[in-house]
Amino acid sequence: MGKLKVGITMSLDGYVAGPNQSLENPLGEGGEDLHEWMTTTKAFHELHGSEGGNAGTGANPNEDVTRELMDNKGAFIMGRNMFGPERGPWKKKDAWRGWWGDNPPYHTPVYVLTHHAREPLKMEGGTTFYFVTDGIESALKQAKKAAGDKDISIHGGAKTIQQYLAAGHVDEMQLSVAPMLLRGGERLLDNLDGRDIKLELIRTIATPEATHLKYRVVK
Repeated sequence: MGKLKVGITMSLDGYVAGPNQSLENPLGEGGEDLHEWMTTTKAFHELHGSEGGNAGTGANPNEDVTRELMDNKGAFIMGRNMFGPERGPWKKKDAWRGWWGDNPPYHTPVYVLTHHAREPLKMEGGTTFYFVTDGIESALKQAKKAAGDKDISIHGGAKTIQQYLAAGHVDEMQLSVAPMLLRGGERLLDNLDGRDIKLELIRTIATPEATHLKYRVVK
């Protein structure tokens, strides 16, 4: 059976998104800068169906971590805020179809937590977004069935990760710490309902752009 994994980038002061998130700034003010370590890699461009990026001439840890974050994934879970900027009931005309264009980088089922029902959204490349209105347990059950022996990735945002951490479901966390301060926005490790989360460090990879910390969540 696969694992439930988290892979996310945060600032030195613990934020995974900056303040004032909007259509123009989906990750908040300064939030896009968190991911420069990833967006400059060849792996990132390949996942998004574009050319560019730098794989490096030798060992490139940022390249390797980017590929690992998408490797062996059979399903993804995300919150509605991660899927898009709309709030409230879905607009019937020109409904939002995600940030990623017609061929999102997931190529598997993606389960979106929301309070408002919507028909599944089938995209190119094998990605289908399913909109789950009955909570995190239902989304996880559906994701496990779809993933089979592969892993499931919680793809954000902070509130969705917090819910699964507080429920004790997360097996592994890959935290990439960018050398910057956001001073506001959404913090990753708040709102855990008093749960004592114990992490065992199993790998550290340090680069000038980010320090990648892989943890096993001690059950």
